[in-house]
Amino acid sequence: MDAAERQPDSRSDINQITQDIIRTYEGDSGINFIDVKNLPVKEKVVHTIELLLELLFPGYTGRRRVTRENIESVVMELLVILRRELAEQIELALRHNCRMQECPTCDCATLAVQNAMTLLGRIPAIRELLKGDVQAAYDGDPAAKSFEEIVISYPHLLAISIHRIAHELNHLEVPLIPRMMSEYAHSKTGIDIHPAAHIGRNFFIDHGTGVVIGETAIIGDNVKIYQGVTLGALSFPRDERGQIIRDRKRHPTLEDNVTVYAEATILGDITIGAGAVIGGNVWIRDSVPPGTIVTISKPDLVYRKKSRKSGAS
Repeated sequence: MDAAERQPDSRSDINQITQDIIRTYEGDSGINFIDVKNLPVKEKVVHTIELLLELLFPGYTGRRRVTRENIESVVMELLVILRRELAEQIELALRHNCRMQECPTCDCATLAVQNAMTLLGRIPAIRELLKGDVQAAYDGDPAAKSFEEIVISYPHLLAISIHRIAHELNHLEVPLIPRMMSEYAHSKTGIDIHPAAHIGRNFFIDHGTGVVIGETAIIGDNVKIYQGVTLGALSFPRDERGQIIRDRKRHPTLEDNVTVYAEATILGDITIGAGAVIGGNVWIRDSVPPGTIVTISKPDLVYRKKSRKSGAS
């Protein structure tokens, strides 16, 4: 059978697969975006992140040449663009939320502009927090040669910068966008911080990969954690219908001056007291008093010589 004879069957197969796929769309909610106009656009949200980072660290992206002479015009230009683009994406998120909750009376456009301007008005305060985060990285990492190196290369700083933006929007109860921002940071850095988590001043994540900080976690000032640390939840309580009970504190609190070493897992609504040191690879489900050092027992190591014949141990 030549290609011309096979072509009708191929079209028939494609038509059949098309119908099979379309049938799976029927009645779905949440994973289909058919006829949905009011959803923020991922690429545009990412673009607002990039613009916000230019405000937070002027000139570091190299997209705009920033000098003492033009800094005012650069900042004003960024603010004008962000006011428009942030408000557009926030309005889409608000309208989608109103549609889901059947809330036709909300003035989403006005609220979106207010939220965008509130976030932009918080930029000076966010910059002050980030200055402390950069200092904490420099003080906590002897490999750091300069502040500039930290700003342009450390994944922790990208993750915490985006988190501090997303946290403000989450506080304003902007739907969807804070989580989109946090997951973008997660994809770029391997650091997963829920936008609702509260993080204090002078925060440093050394190395960073694999860190997870849950929604209701609270982190005090001058806290340092290492790669692979999890501030997670225990099994979720459910109501009489078997649904997860939400809006409860279920993640740890780390008080001021706590250090948590690599791969430690801290679970549940517990408190790690001020000045405590949590060793690597520990599993903690109970509160730890202030000033306590927690470590696992020293493992028994076994050393054997390789077999000269096989090279195997």
